[in-house]
Amino acid sequence: MPDPHASIDLVSHARRVHEAVVADPQRFRPVAAALVRRVRRDGPAEALVLAVRALAWAERARLADGEAKRLLDEAARLARRHGLKQSLADVLMSRAAVNQELGRLAAAHRDLEAAAVTVAPGRVADLTFQRAVLDQNVGRFAEAAAAYRELLADRCTPLRIRVIAGNNLAIIAVEQGRHAEGRRRLDEATRRAGEVGPALVAMVAETRAWATVQEGRLAEGLRLFEESMRIFEEAGLPLGEQYVEYADALMDLRLVPEASEAARSAAAVFRQNQVPLMGAEADLRVAQLAMLTGDLDEARRTAAAAIDSFTRQGRGAWRARAALVDIEIRTLAGPLGPADLRDARRVCRALEAAELPAAAVHGHLIAGRIAAGVGRPEVAVRSFRRAADRARGRPFLIRLRGRLAAALAARLLGRADEVLTHCRTGLNDLDRHRAALPSAELRALASGHGAELGQLGLEVTINRGGARPVLAWMERTRAAALLAVEPTGVDDLQEQLDELRAVHAELDGLAERDGHGGRALRTLLTRQVAIEGRIRRATWRGSSAAGRGKVAAGPARLREALGGRVLVEYGMLGDELVAVVVEPRRSRVVRLGSAGAVLEQTRALFFALRRLAQPRTPSSWHAARLSADLRLERLRALLLGPLSVPYGAELVVVPVGDLHGMPWSALHDAPVSLAPSARLWARSRQATVAAARNPSTVLVEGPDLPGATAEIAQLRQLHSKAVALTPPESTAAAVLRLLDGAGLAHLACHGQLRADNPLFSSLSLSDGPLTLQELATRAVAPHRLVLASCQSGADISYAGDEVLGFVSAVLARGTAGVVASVTTVPDVAAAELMVALHDRLRAGRTLARALFEARTGLDRQDPAAYVNWCTFNAYGAA
Repeated sequence: MPDPHASIDLVSHARRVHEAVVADPQRFRPVAAALVRRVRRDGPAEALVLAVRALAWAERARLADGEAKRLLDEAARLARRHGLKQSLADVLMSRAAVNQELGRLAAAHRDLEAAAVTVAPGRVADLTFQRAVLDQNVGRFAEAAAAYRELLADRCTPLRIRVIAGNNLAIIAVEQGRHAEGRRRLDEATRRAGEVGPALVAMVAETRAWATVQEGRLAEGLRLFEESMRIFEEAGLPLGEQYVEYADALMDLRLVPEASEAARSAAAVFRQNQVPLMGAEADLRVAQLAMLTGDLDEARRTAAAAIDSFTRQGRGAWRARAALVDIEIRTLAGPLGPADLRDARRVCRALEAAELPAAAVHGHLIAGRIAAGVGRPEVAVRSFRRAADRARGRPFLIRLRGRLAAALAARLLGRADEVLTHCRTGLNDLDRHRAALPSAELRALASGHGAELGQLGLEVTINRGGARPVLAWMERTRAAALLAVEPTGVDDLQEQLDELRAVHAELDGLAERDGHGGRALRTLLTRQVAIEGRIRRATWRGSSAAGRGKVAAGPARLREALGGRVLVEYGMLGDELVAVVVEPRRSRVVRLGSAGAVLEQTRALFFALRRLAQPRTPSSWHAARLSADLRLERLRALLLGPLSVPYGAELVVVPVGDLHGMPWSALHDAPVSLAPSARLWARSRQATVAAARNPSTVLVEGPDLPGATAEIAQLRQLHSKAVALTPPESTAAAVLRLLDGAGLAHLACHGQLRADNPLFSSLSLSDGPLTLQELATRAVAPHRLVLASCQSGADISYAGDEVLGFVSAVLARGTAGVVASVTTVPDVAAAELMVALHDRLRAGRTLARALFEARTGLDRQDPAAYVNWCTFNAYGAA
């Protein structure tokens, strides 16, 4: 006869195993599986029901919801067959949770209604909790929050439920903009989660990271996400939901490729595991990111799939969010009509009803744009004002949208002063946000958030006339990320930077041996990408940037710093180029027309220069030279001709956007110096005046460059006391040690531009590449720097009038002057120009004047000399 006590013990044991699985599914899944095998052989039916339930929950934890559903269906059949009503209620509550994740919310509701009939008195809290989760998932936030509060107020509520209820209540609070309440709830949940187990610790850590991002503390949120991912991995939990929320954080930081990768990873995880509840949310992020990258076909397709999923799942709030993305995609595809405006306003009402303020602000902004576009200005103004009202007191990105909406409303009403007020306030807010970011990359990307505010303000100042306000506004948004520099953090990064250099050395060796390398090449490239990713993420976790002293950029102060030079600062108003010209006795604004013609001529010029750098026949050289001369003449006519700058005037040029990569020295027959902004040029001027005269000169020769050997040898004759580093001694560590604080540094080496991430642009040294990331991390800033390297001056422009590259990085760190090339440099022919440049530097010339005089001595009938005559620019005031 079976021992009844043994049966009771097995039932109790099965309940304990279920609680253990909830707390630590990785550890206790094998225990649950073993228990199922045991009770299948000779255990009581109730123990089998509860053991199968425990195993199902372990499967759910690893996103195997299909298997979990199969097991729970079996457990429900067993419970019904044996009349185990209370155990059946437990199974149905678990199955309701799984059904929700499978997108079967109606089935989940039926399970919970059935469970309510037979639930044990001690399990009512579980039923209340599962109903609250269902309410939350379908967007009934008020009902869900009330239930969670009831559970937290009841001291008899199990600790497991108290932790998750507090966590979920924090999510609702943050979604509705009550961030202080969210933090408080998460603090309490964090304290208690450790008493339950690693699964709940991981869940709360993930929510805290998400909440931190939603509050606008983006860099801190990224750090917390990485920490929570580590906790998830240690707990053996899948990262699907993590990827979704991590994508949000990356998107807010404008790290769009990385956000796309995270969103697609999430979508793949949920699709593979057939978890449509979260899969629809992942699809919505994929749609948003496809829209941001300009792939409107994929964006439309994926948004439509998300809308369909949310509709089938009965999730109205999420459907409204997806519909808003779909409408935004339509605004980009155009044209729009009254029906689109009706759709937008309907979505706004749904978002308001769901108490989702961030989405509602965005929705009203989009509705206002559509109304303005279809000729309904009064509706547009109301929508914009509603967005502005809803944005007050919200986190940074929502406030910024509100300021943009207010500025657009004022523009429609013809209130120019109000437009400028809202633009200034929004950009001031952006300044504070940007200063809190720990890396130059994140700061440059952040400026894109203010690009439209910058354009609105520039439009007002140009329409009003007057060079002073136009220049002031251009400088307000120009290279703002470079006015602060992050603290050095070489100790944290040096090991990975050295590892990256070693990988590059292996890649070079592979190329020398067989030219392609096959699988070995793919392996090394994969390692390179992984190391670069770790380095970037480490910089995202660093300390906030430190501001450097600002230099006034008004015409009077600038004239004093310019010392007779003429400043030309370019700007873009939509597709139109404009320039502010500051001369010794007057300042003026010149409108130059469409930028399209300039970009067309620039592309043709660089094509011709590439042909000249590697001429094959006299006829090809002749044709390329004619093309290059023609393009230069046209660019002069487009960019400088309308400015009526006096012949022979020395220029200081502040380019914009793609104009940073122009061969400016070849466009004007006098010295030209460039800078990312007038403020940075004036600061470099101050550094030149204030610098203690450091006579040290450092000459560096890179490997595998025959012309560099002759170049450095000739320069050593000019600089008898110079310290010269040649292969194999010209390693990154040795070069960095000597560059820091040097009076003049000259590097003759291969250069590689990384347009995808300029911080990994590099100079080739004896032990591998010296990346811009390492140069910036080391805070190396010689007083004057000559980079005789290909594309070393080709800084990359970002939205919001930002720029990143070797030149901008060293100027931001305090270097007062740089000479660098914007395109390929013919190796041997560069030596003549470099020797002439240094000869004039020894005579006391500035870099701009020394470069101008050195260029005049080149034989431009020689193709290589002609390219060098074109390609080198001077930057800064030294």
